[in-house]
Amino acid sequence: MEFINSKDIVELSNPGVVSRQLLNPENSGGERVTITEVHLEVGASQPRHTHDASEQIWYATKGTGKLLLADDQTKEFKAGGVVRFADKDVHGLLNDGDTEFVYVSVTAPPINFGYAYKDKK
Repeated sequence: MEFINSKDIVELSNPGVVSRQLLNPENSGGERVTITEVHLEVGASQPRHTHDASEQIWYATKGTGKLLLADDQTKEFKAGGVVRFADKDVHGLLNDGDTEFVYVSVTAPPINFGYAYKDKK
């Protein structure tokens, strides 16, 4: 059994986005997944990107936004929805709703997302 103390949860941020690294190789002995809680302020976005060797599952817990997909496609994504991105799938998110957007992401195999954020707390 492993317990992750709140003081061991790192917050990474970019303007309008806070990513709480709930479970990752730096605070856990687990080697199979990263679990992240992501908060986007109204109007904030995570640009389209890919992960070469990891898949992600996103579970939206609050708000309404738009998934930013390949070929400039978009799709509504709202609280209660789940989406899975395979390796190399283009994905991103725009919070075009009127409240904070929150989702939980499971990434396998794990990724250290520090490279994608400007600030670390």
